[in-house]
Amino acid sequence: MQLATLCYLKQNNKTLMLHRVKKENDMHEGKWNGLGGKFESGETPEECVIREIEEESGLKIFNPTLHGCISFPAFDDIKDWFVFIFSATEFSGELIDSNEGNLEWIEDEKITTLNLWEGDKIFMDWINKDKFFSAKFIYENKKLKSHSVIFYPNKIN
Repeated sequence: MQLATLCYLKQNNKTLMLHRVKKENDMHEGKWNGLGGKFESGETPEECVIREIEEESGLKIFNPTLHGCISFPAFDDIKDWFVFIFSATEFSGELIDSNEGNLEWIEDEKITTLNLWEGDKIFMDWINKDKFFSAKFIYENKKLKSHSVIFYPNKIN
């Protein structure tokens, strides 16, 4: 199982999205995604997401918010992925030219018009409604076949 993170940076009713058009043999080619990636040895989900955001965008995030976790069985036709889903509104730095794709601030109301994975439209709504979730999304041949979710009560501070 591959552990990974996915994060949506938000600012002024816009979300930083990555248009995956630069990497060779990218299973996400042509899709728009949040930022994130694979865990390195010994990392916590928070350490991974902070490192990945900085590597992909040049931005240093602070206090990322965990919204839930998603299991993607055999997502890349080989292995299962388990992804921690975050958002962040606190960050510093300047955007870089990412080797993953083109970074762009997209108006929140236009995100669902982008070429997203089908499941992203579903769980991004959960993030926007501040629901904490554990989910499973099953894809076959890059098409969403089914999903299931359990919502948990909001955390008490």
